[in-house]
Amino acid sequence: METQEKKTATPYDLDGRPPLKIAIPLGLQHVLAMFVGNLTPLLIITGACGIEAGGALQVALLQNAMLIAGIVTLVQIFTIGPIGGKLPIVMGTSSGFIGVCQSVSAVMGNSIGGYGAIMAACFIGGLFETILGSFLKPLRKFFPSVVTGTVVLSIGLSLIAVGINSFGGGSSAHDYGSMENLFVGLVVLIVIIALKHGTKGFTSFSSILIGIIVGYILVSIMALILPTTFTYVDDAGATVEATKSWVLNWDKVAQASWFAIPKLMPVKWVFDPRAIVPVCIMFIVTAVETVGDISGITEGGLGREATDKELSGGVMCDGLGSSLASLFGVLPNTSFSQNVGLIAMNKVVNRFSIATGGIFLIACGLFPKLAAVISIMPQSVLGGAAVMMFSSIVVSGIQLITKWPVTPRNVTIVSVALGLGYGIGSNSAVLAQLPSSISLIFGGSGIVPAALIAIILNIVLPKEAEAQIK
Repeated sequence: METQEKKTATPYDLDGRPPLKIAIPLGLQHVLAMFVGNLTPLLIITGACGIEAGGALQVALLQNAMLIAGIVTLVQIFTIGPIGGKLPIVMGTSSGFIGVCQSVSAVMGNSIGGYGAIMAACFIGGLFETILGSFLKPLRKFFPSVVTGTVVLSIGLSLIAVGINSFGGGSSAHDYGSMENLFVGLVVLIVIIALKHGTKGFTSFSSILIGIIVGYILVSIMALILPTTFTYVDDAGATVEATKSWVLNWDKVAQASWFAIPKLMPVKWVFDPRAIVPVCIMFIVTAVETVGDISGITEGGLGREATDKELSGGVMCDGLGSSLASLFGVLPNTSFSQNVGLIAMNKVVNRFSIATGGIFLIACGLFPKLAAVISIMPQSVLGGAAVMMFSSIVVSGIQLITKWPVTPRNVTIVSVALGLGYGIGSNSAVLAQLPSSISLIFGGSGIVPAALIAIILNIVLPKEAEAQIK
């Protein structure tokens, strides 16, 4: 009977095994949604630490990032003892640590030694978060739905700008906001909406993947009939010719090797308290963010609150996964909010299906040509999917906040956390006169201050003042 249930499972069932022809595309959707975000933090921090762009070390680190993301995703989905939330959580390199790591790099002289200090600090911080996760059950009272909902809402709001940047071709592109980029993003978005709500079955729950494939086909056709280069004036006043950002660079695929063995500890560690202290503080924040992500998955995909075991296991996996990542020279691994938005949008929560994406990430870490096919995806193609996925996270946050009666107390918590907390994070210049350590921790993202303020207000505001609004 159990075998029959496994064979007949649908993508909307948490457990069971749908046919591979359905499961694999669904897992690939998640890889496409997080692939660029998984590698971007490493590109930024390796650059800040003086590691050569495109050099052998950076390439090895990027390869390891994909491998680790896949391994930790599988642990998070299937668990090892108490480690893992046993939920469809996709793990990847956290962008939340970029600000702190840039600060550490500057203190250490923007050298490769700074990267070694970051890795040592991340190993210790990951163990610290693991311990924090093991004690999460007695701390659960500090994370009611109004707090986790505010965190999820902050996550979604912070990602909307990222989605729009991709929609326009990527803010670093010199043809950012061009008609071609906007056209590509719009076509991908329209295809996703049409398939999601105009069809049923496979084409409906695979709408993101199909939309991205259509994007690849579209830009390939555009390259045949439209100019693929343009000129712009750089900061020095010189006229430069460049390739348009929507053009597929198949040379990267041709140059990528077929197989490569990941390297353990590619950078020598440096234990320095100037790195350890701020990084450990960030691990506290990322634990709260993970609680919000898990709550967003269970609320948006399963229609219920997360259990203590799911939250504790998820945070512990975050911690141990980050320590494992540091052994391979990779920045901390955390739950990916982009994928929370994907689950909230298409309601596909089947763990086996998502796990196929984790296996594909591992394959990308071992077979670079696979990774190269995805890495050449134009930002405008990704953006067409991202604007909808990220907005879905906002909706999940609202659903969590409104799960219980919207009392004056809850309105105050959400209003102040978003107004002051998220406002500070999105306009970090307001912290310019404060110590740099404060601006680095609270100014990098609206998620951090919003989460902290929501937690504090939930503790200090008297609950007896609540009155149900009918």
